[in-house]
Amino acid sequence: MPSLLELREVHSGYPTHPVLRGVNFALAAGERVALIGANGAGKTTLLHLLVGLVRPTAGEVIAFGQVRRSETDFHAVRAQVGLVFQDADDQLFCPTVLEDVAFGPRNLGRTSAQAKADALDTLAALGLAGFAERVTYRLSAGEKRLVALATVLAMKPTVLLLDEPTNGLDAATEARLIQYLAALKQAMVIVSHDQQVLAQLATRSVRLDSGVLHHEPRMNSAKHP
Repeated sequence: MPSLLELREVHSGYPTHPVLRGVNFALAAGERVALIGANGAGKTTLLHLLVGLVRPTAGEVIAFGQVRRSETDFHAVRAQVGLVFQDADDQLFCPTVLEDVAFGPRNLGRTSAQAKADALDTLAALGLAGFAERVTYRLSAGEKRLVALATVLAMKPTVLLLDEPTNGLDAATEARLIQYLAALKQAMVIVSHDQQVLAQLATRSVRLDSGVLHHEPRMNSAKHP
């Protein structure tokens, strides 16, 4: 099965401080990969490489069958790959929740009416139906986390890159979010220190250690729709 996203012998970092060293990684359709490792291991850097927010110092980034190098190359990738940042404040910049969630669909060329409909549908699916006119900066940390996810899901991406998706969520909201993510068909890369989250979502895991990516034994506990 061809890969959706791939890193080939990728290096990243600085001469005196390498972050990734010769990383090989591939994500196929339907996979949900747990990306684990200690703080500072380079997990966020790997996610950012996949969408061109960081460029490799050596090696290749391949997305949907094409080598991607330039900013123009990655514009097309970001239309299909949704990255949920570790810090929700990095993702939310509009005055209201509805404007934030509709921004991505509008940017993809959907009409204002369709973008609004997509945004409202996504908010409802995440249990945020009453949040459309809420002022974004007044939300709690957990609410911001869910809205940040909504901004990505409203774009209907092919791949989801989730950087600590349950940070700041209470137990009930986390359980609801896991159930929602488990039912999605998108391929995913999930960075999380929460083993319960990974056990319920991931189909396999990889570990970053000292800049090197190791493939872990396949995870069998993930629940599939």
